[in-house]
Amino acid sequence: MQKNIWLGLLAVAVVLCLFLYSSYNGLVNKEEAVFTAWANVESTLQRRADLIPNLVATVKGYAEHERETLTRVIEARAKAVQPVATKDLSNPAVMQEFQQSQDALGSALGRLLVIAERYPDLKANENFRDLQSQLEGTENRINVARERYNRAVQLFNGAIRAFPGSLVNNFFLHLERKEYFKATEAAKEAPKVSF
Repeated sequence: MQKNIWLGLLAVAVVLCLFLYSSYNGLVNKEEAVFTAWANVESTLQRRADLIPNLVATVKGYAEHERETLTRVIEARAKAVQPVATKDLSNPAVMQEFQQSQDALGSALGRLLVIAERYPDLKANENFRDLQSQLEGTENRINVARERYNRAVQLFNGAIRAFPGSLVNNFFLHLERKEYFKATEAAKEAPKVSF
């Protein structure tokens, strides 16, 4: 009889250890998925930043007197390529500042593309068309990467808040919620371009 009690206690201990092991590793894997998704967002944003100097150089040859817009694009690009440390993904202020710099870059690029409409020769230029096409494709990739990041954040935040993950997190890991990539208030309105 006492042997059965010890076997029962041993079985409970083994099940508890397996539970803790799988919960702990599951939370760690979900956090790593968030970091991977964020790295993908940064990678696509870097692709956009890499295309901008070529786009600006192409436009500059046709629209030299549009220097103010070109300067804004260059300045917005410089601000937008500053990386966010993955440890700061749980800091709302850092995420908001990052999103604002990306929105400013998008707005500046929008103005640059509108300027291109005023120059038929530029629109017909093969280099410009190729760059514009690559930029449009990159903007789509950025949107997909943001959506994947938000999905990874949703899974992670749910896992650290729901039972039993919340117990494992509170006792062993102490992981913090990650911030979603959100649109800023300015992004909710259509940009106004005037000449």
